[in-house]
Amino acid sequence: MLRTGWVGGYMRMRFEAGAEEEFEAGRGLLVDRLVRWAGERGLPVDGFLAEAALEYRHRATVDGRLGLWEPRHVEELLLVWLPEQVTELPGEELGDAPGTLRTLLRFLHAAQLADPRGPALEDSLAAVEVAAEGYPVAMADRARWGLAKFWATIAAEQGVDVLDGSALQRFAERAQRGEVVYDQQALDAVMERRLTGRALAGVVRAEPQLPVVLSPDDELRRRAEASAVVAQLRGLAEWVGRDGRAVTAAGRLRIADARELVDVLGTGDEVEGVRSSADLPRLGLLVEWAKKARLVRVAKGRLYAVAKARPVLVDPLQLWLRAFGACFEMRQALIGARSGLHVESMLFHLYEEVLEDVLNTLYSLPHPMPWPHLRDSVHLAYRSRFPFDGGADLQGRMWFEHADRDLRTVLDALVDLGAIERHTGMADPVFVDVDLFDAGDELPPDLPPELAELMDVAGAPNDAAAQERARARREELTAGPVELIRLTELGTRAVRQRLLALGRDAPLVGELAEAPAAGLLGVLAEDYDPDTARAELAGWMSARGERDAAMRQLTDAVRTMDFRTRAQAMLDVLLTALPDGEGERLLRALRGDARLAPLALNSLAHQGLLSPEDMTDAEHLLVLAESLLQLVELAGGGYGAGEALRAQGPEVMDAVAAALDSAHPDRAGLEELRRLAARAPRSRAALPGRAPGPRASAVGGSAGAASARAAASGIADQDGTAHSAGAGGVGTSTERGVGWPSAPYVLVGRAAVGAWPRSGTRTGCGPCVARSMDRTGRGCSPRRAVALRVRCCGHRRSRCCGCAGRPAPPWPAMVWPWPWPWPWLRRRGCRGRRRGRPRFSARFRNGV
Repeated sequence: MLRTGWVGGYMRMRFEAGAEEEFEAGRGLLVDRLVRWAGERGLPVDGFLAEAALEYRHRATVDGRLGLWEPRHVEELLLVWLPEQVTELPGEELGDAPGTLRTLLRFLHAAQLADPRGPALEDSLAAVEVAAEGYPVAMADRARWGLAKFWATIAAEQGVDVLDGSALQRFAERAQRGEVVYDQQALDAVMERRLTGRALAGVVRAEPQLPVVLSPDDELRRRAEASAVVAQLRGLAEWVGRDGRAVTAAGRLRIADARELVDVLGTGDEVEGVRSSADLPRLGLLVEWAKKARLVRVAKGRLYAVAKARPVLVDPLQLWLRAFGACFEMRQALIGARSGLHVESMLFHLYEEVLEDVLNTLYSLPHPMPWPHLRDSVHLAYRSRFPFDGGADLQGRMWFEHADRDLRTVLDALVDLGAIERHTGMADPVFVDVDLFDAGDELPPDLPPELAELMDVAGAPNDAAAQERARARREELTAGPVELIRLTELGTRAVRQRLLALGRDAPLVGELAEAPAAGLLGVLAEDYDPDTARAELAGWMSARGERDAAMRQLTDAVRTMDFRTRAQAMLDVLLTALPDGEGERLLRALRGDARLAPLALNSLAHQGLLSPEDMTDAEHLLVLAESLLQLVELAGGGYGAGEALRAQGPEVMDAVAAALDSAHPDRAGLEELRRLAARAPRSRAALPGRAPGPRASAVGGSAGAASARAAASGIADQDGTAHSAGAGGVGTSTERGVGWPSAPYVLVGRAAVGAWPRSGTRTGCGPCVARSMDRTGRGCSPRRAVALRVRCCGHRRSRCCGCAGRPAPPWPAMVWPWPWPWPWLRRRGCRGRRRGRPRFSARFRNGV
């Protein structure tokens, strides 16, 4: 029986932050194809620098999209990442990074891998031209170097062979004795960048959000106009006028003006007996709100309307968005201490962080969030930042209650603005029946106790107080109606705008209406759940007018995709996203298409729409060949594919021989498969269901067809679990929603960031829920947690340490305060540990 350790997936343009093996394999395949493509066209390319560019997008950017290169990414790669991470030793010619990046960008567009939401190719190339001017200077600027690069270069300049471990040991000892001469000012700059978090190596990946649906701007503008806060802010600016209003020495309105303004704006403040405008809380909040929104300002003892804000005042939507953005600066006005007799709550000290976490948690959730879940999630952030003994003492309860009151004050302001809405109802079962880990009595070793408590998972810490809080929360959620909170459409628009400004991925249904067919299907396969994929595809086809012409564009996009696993995923999108069974009818029709028949058969078999008995012998051979070709592609080609084939066992030669007899259209791929299999151990052992004996060589021959049929219908993992044939031949579901749990991951805050087991995609389940949290700590990733229903199987993996990297002793504490992670010494053309070649290059990538 065929077995594989390469579980699931396809040629993606974004990999999970911890999926290092998948990324290494995908990057290796991508760079191999890039080098071949560039060689055919005579374009400059350096495989090592191409790898570094893809590694930058994967490890040093919050979105990790390999196919999207905005001008800021180009500038950061050439002027920050490469100078920090890639070492050019003395006497070595500087690599052509700008030329390699130009070729990479052209290849991504030519291979239909570029993200259609990114800039046009011409704009990206223009950004390369601008950044290329400063690239040589940046590479030579020692203040931009990483710590490992700094010391490696110092060692090489003093004649140390950086490939000689013993020589590096002696160099380290000399450094500890203070005998090494180096630029202290440059080292200080390197250490400052590292310790202040400005080094790109410290960027944490953020999970993409679920696609959202938004009304047109005209409808949102109408809703913004209906906001009471928008009307009051505009009325305040108009009341202040160009001439302004006098204020007190403390910057407050005079009491007479304040009383007048209460009536003008209708704030509802009680003015009887009030002697200072500071005693009018609602009016004071509006004035501070207008200041933070840059609508009014205090200058020379008067309150003036800001002249540049006039265009904003006449556009309700822009005024609403300006007011929403000002909420992040209103900590003191909303929850600050009113006098020296009061103290601030825990929320006051984490205001901006928690507010952003809460809004990002609510963003794109398909169900309203119950207040008990949101409250307890925020409590986790407090517990991770403030000292608590874990007990239920009176003082601790008072601190949490104070913070809860302040959080409600903030939510009240957002309700008044129209950013969130609250109502009472029963919590959705997804928030009650929490079962995110199927780990029995065992928990991941790095799982924080507070998170185990929140998730109610089996094996949670035996803490009486924690168990009591969990029991109380469940009772609160199930006893009756609770307060439910969700973002309004205006709030969703504003949060999405903030996410995009941070470089994060926040898909919007309808934004792909003008995308090319290949780009559309690629994004739907990677980022969209079934419901939003159907809506996006329907809108795209409507924009094309004639439906038959749109269908031809879609099928042609699959036909011209050179990466077979990605073509398979694109075809799966058509199968599941086309309405009323149209996808199934399309794929059944494609059984007669010479190019797409193997992919169509694979999809139909995987979805259970085509049984082995319904396929002809020739189709069995096509499915087997397609499965093996996708297996080789998933393994990254080359040496990694050879390892994957050897993992199938000695019977792999029989399967390969049967595949070679097929009529599969990818003859070049089959030839590569034959060469790879020739290096795997050969055996006459039969595949399951096939008696030992000679192999029929004719297409459709009984023995070859029988083995193909058995392989295509019973491919299994190493644990013996059988699956129907799917993408990559491992029977892994590519449809969203398979095997996902019944509860969301709703942690707000940073309690568990960086403490999760690194696990990736695997058979029978989606990406690991251990990483469903937004990796920036900005709340829950509902894409992973609710709509997709992911369940972690606990798969673990180790990270490739590079080709020739070896550890060296620690540096002195004043220079190197951490264990010494020596740079990964890389061979020219090497893809991790998969494609070692005998000739070394002195260049290497830093391991820190």
